[in-house]
Amino acid sequence: MTRRPPRRVGVVGLGAISRFHLAAIDRLPGWEQVAVCDVREAARTPYQGRVVCYADHRALLAHPGLDAVVVTVPNDLHAPVCRDALLAGVPVCVEKPLATDLAEARALDRLARDRGTVLFTAFHRRHNDRARALRRALRDRAPIAALRVRYLERIEDHIGGDTWYLDPLRCGGGCVADNGPNAFDLVRYLLGEVEVTSAEVVRDAHGTDRRAVVALRSTVAGGTARVELDWSYPGERKDLWLRLADGTVLTADLLAGHPGFKASLWHEYAGVLDAFAAALDAGATAGAGGGLAALELVHAAYDRERSTAEHPSAAEQPSAGEHPSTGEQPSAGEHPRTAARTREGR
Repeated sequence: MTRRPPRRVGVVGLGAISRFHLAAIDRLPGWEQVAVCDVREAARTPYQGRVVCYADHRALLAHPGLDAVVVTVPNDLHAPVCRDALLAGVPVCVEKPLATDLAEARALDRLARDRGTVLFTAFHRRHNDRARALRRALRDRAPIAALRVRYLERIEDHIGGDTWYLDPLRCGGGCVADNGPNAFDLVRYLLGEVEVTSAEVVRDAHGTDRRAVVALRSTVAGGTARVELDWSYPGERKDLWLRLADGTVLTADLLAGHPGFKASLWHEYAGVLDAFAAALDAGATAGAGGGLAALELVHAAYDRERSTAEHPSAAEQPSAGEHPSTGEQPSAGEHPRTAARTREGR
């Protein structure tokens, strides 16, 4: 059988996350890096002489023989760059979230379907080796009764010069808008389709949500989930805890076995590129990677938070200090309850 030539790919946006995509492209035999794009000359300089460099993504989309594009620009630019790529007929792998505005995300989904062009959202945590091992361990086991996903970090340690993360208009909010999609995707990866039942959010004076607790439940299997997000956590913790219907408890530390800051991301982004290649091979279009579904959960969380603030008596109240689905007692000091709410910036 004749092996197909590597796909020629360009990367739009050279911020903190782009290096993981670029490293995966370099390592995987099915890809060839041919172009990069960033409006900042300083960001383009390291790639001069290695690949073609563009300051305008529309120029990159016209690069001869381009097979695909990876989009890693700030969150508020995802939708316009993806729209231009789809209109140019170039398949897209875009960082989460698919967009900051749900209507724009739905419009992108329709455009991808109409154009028959792949629109794939990158959720790297579902490609984590520990998460995948946990999912394999669930085969032929009792169904999940309760699931907890924790995504805790100090955001300033992770963003480098990408200060747009701390601008709620550019980010789309804060931890719910940016880390939420990865956490919600892990819930869907393990539990299937879910809906939001409650949300508590704490914001800073700038309107950026720094902590959140979001409760969800399966729409088909009856299991429940709790997502804990924190952008003010001292250090980093990304893990999964679940209890099966028969009482069995399983856990996964997504950072275990990967010493060093962000070290787990190298293999996770290789998984993203493999999944993107599979979507291209299958001819998938809209919905690939679950970007729209995750964004709908983000917006449902914000909507539920606002509804609770306006009608506090209607809120679903878990037992004080307990995991709302399991009764598990959180360790002291790990993730404080989000007792206060503010609504600045939304």
